Amino acid sequence: MTTPGQKHIIRRYTGIVFLMAVLVVAIIAKAAVIMFAERQYWEDVAKRYVKENVEIPPTRGNIISADGKLMASSLPEYKIYMDFVACKNAGNDSTLMNHLSEICEGLHQIFPDKSAREFRRHILNGRKKKSQNYQLYPKRISYIEYKEVKKLPVFNLNKFKGGFHELAFNQRKKPFGSLAARTLGDMYPDMSLGAKNGIELTYDSVLRGRNGIVHRKKVRDKYLDITDVPPINGCDVITTLDVDMQDIAEKALVDQLKTLNAVSGVAVVMEVATGDVKANVNMTRAADGNYYEMRNASVSNLMEPGSTFKTASIMVALEDGYITPDYVVDTGNGVVNMHGSNMKDWNWYKGGYGKIDVTRILEVSSNVGVSTIIDKFYGNNPQKFVDGLKRMSIDKPLNLGFVGEASPRILGPKERYFSKITLPWMSIGYETMIPPIYILNFYNAIANNGVMVKPKFVKAIARDGEIIQEFPTEVVNPKICSDTTLAQIRTILRKVVSEGLAKPAGSKQFSVSGKTGTAQVALAKEGYLVSFCGYFPSEAPQYSCIVSIHIPHGPASGGLQAGSVFSRIAERIYAKHLYRDLAHAKDSTAVLIPDVKNGDISEAALVLNALGVNSNSESVRAGHSPIWGKAVNTTNHAELRQTKYSSQFVPNVKGMGAKDAVYLLESQGLHVRISGIGKVTAQSIAPGSYLRKGQTITLTLKN
Repeated sequence: MTTPGQKHIIRRYTGIVFLMAVLVVAIIAKAAVIMFAERQYWEDVAKRYVKENVEIPPTRGNIISADGKLMASSLPEYKIYMDFVACKNAGNDSTLMNHLSEICEGLHQIFPDKSAREFRRHILNGRKKKSQNYQLYPKRISYIEYKEVKKLPVFNLNKFKGGFHELAFNQRKKPFGSLAARTLGDMYPDMSLGAKNGIELTYDSVLRGRNGIVHRKKVRDKYLDITDVPPINGCDVITTLDVDMQDIAEKALVDQLKTLNAVSGVAVVMEVATGDVKANVNMTRAADGNYYEMRNASVSNLMEPGSTFKTASIMVALEDGYITPDYVVDTGNGVVNMHGSNMKDWNWYKGGYGKIDVTRILEVSSNVGVSTIIDKFYGNNPQKFVDGLKRMSIDKPLNLGFVGEASPRILGPKERYFSKITLPWMSIGYETMIPPIYILNFYNAIANNGVMVKPKFVKAIARDGEIIQEFPTEVVNPKICSDTTLAQIRTILRKVVSEGLAKPAGSKQFSVSGKTGTAQVALAKEGYLVSFCGYFPSEAPQYSCIVSIHIPHGPASGGLQAGSVFSRIAERIYAKHLYRDLAHAKDSTAVLIPDVKNGDISEAALVLNALGVNSNSESVRAGHSPIWGKAVNTTNHAELRQTKYSSQFVPNVKGMGAKDAVYLLESQGLHVRISGIGKVTAQSIAPGSYLRKGQTITLTLKN
């Protein structure tokens, strides 16, 4: 039997258990709210108030073009928040409401995609919820936008008074958009994970820098960042790329890809003497029909090069002394049986080329001609032919440092099975796999007097504007062939463009040398690889270039479809980057005297004096008024002679420019009409006629 005292104790314990159960439920509920509803807020708070050994990421170095333009840089982005509780506790809630219209209008001006009314509704909703980490705008904003937001009322206060605060992110930006995107490379969205590919990955250790360390210390109820180890920002990488050349090459290539509805295309421009890659374009057609840089195909594409390889085959035979440029081959009707397999020239259906010499064989890109030569002299010893190719270093790995980089596959009898038909097909660019940049490097060596240099994408490393490391030109092979062979092949390659199938690659402004290429891609249904590789100007090569396009169907023509792109690239580069020394245009025995117009000879005297032209310019004293006269030129002297005009007679303005003639006649009170451009050749009122003010005189001008 329970006594009253015991009942009282039981009630007390029951009450305590009930209260504890309620407390447990409340704790669990609060924990759930913190874990789920307020998770982001507390994570952000934790990031702001970590007290010990906080790592501070450095600023990643820039990637800069050879002409000093910024191609990739780390720029901050921000998410912006509002702490309405802090704002109210600091006594600024009323200030917020008083300036709300101004704040919302300002936000609308900075972010036009949301109206001022939407911003007002959004801010009032956060204020009603008494949110302490309320996101004001859903997207990340730039540093410039952030600075504009910070100018608004209340937001311009510190976060403890106004409640406005931000979360900073470091993002990699490319000021020129997709230009050279695959060469430059990409970063992971979380930059702390590093780079994916391209120069960003190859030089990641240089660009990354080193983290710093800080700790937080509470001083007067505020946490201050105390730096223990300062971060070391990354170095800048100065590339060999030229923004203008990259743009020229990309536009020319993409225009042609669209015309051909091509699968993909590559265009690479290289400086002959240094190996500096000035442009590297790699475009692939996406599902939307547009072309983008998806992979660095110039260094990773392993495809059969086709007829651009014929140059190397002929050079091996020239170097071994088996042939000369005038060696004649009977190509017959354009079809020849090579060990049971038919070898055809492109014009076999027209009857072929018959008997032609080596120069003509390359001019018309005769498969029969090249394969007949190589099979005749190397059929019993194919390894000697392969050794000749390797002697020119066309297969030597360049180790450019890019992820996915491929090396040529030119295998001889020692490395794989060789049938009788392997050698003839290898000689015309099949049975081998070579990335485009290796073909370009080979032709660049021909242009560079036989010196093969390594293609270079980066020329220097800099810190704070000071060069701390330079990358010199690296020689791969000091002499790919003899001077005799080099002179012979350079002459042939020039004729290939001037007289052969590569005419579309040429230019009226300068001479071009090179070779076309057309290769069937694996199976017929995969289309063709059309290409042109060469250099310009032929006499003193400055740049080499390869254009390679994968088209899904025929007809295929390396000269027309790829050569025309080469021509557009070369002509635009020549116009922008190659300049002739005017001294070369002079006959060393002659003195050039410019044609000087009649008119104000004081101005002519200034120009002649500045140019250092022999004249009597010093005797003409310039003043505030024009000195009218004419010029009489001899072979080595310009004579300026003053002429005085009477105000009673119409002056002779023949030989003057429009400006001087109009000024003189109107100062005499005549009205002037002009027809044509150039110098005055005729005037409607004869010189020496009595002058009547108000008369209209018509001047005829011609160049």
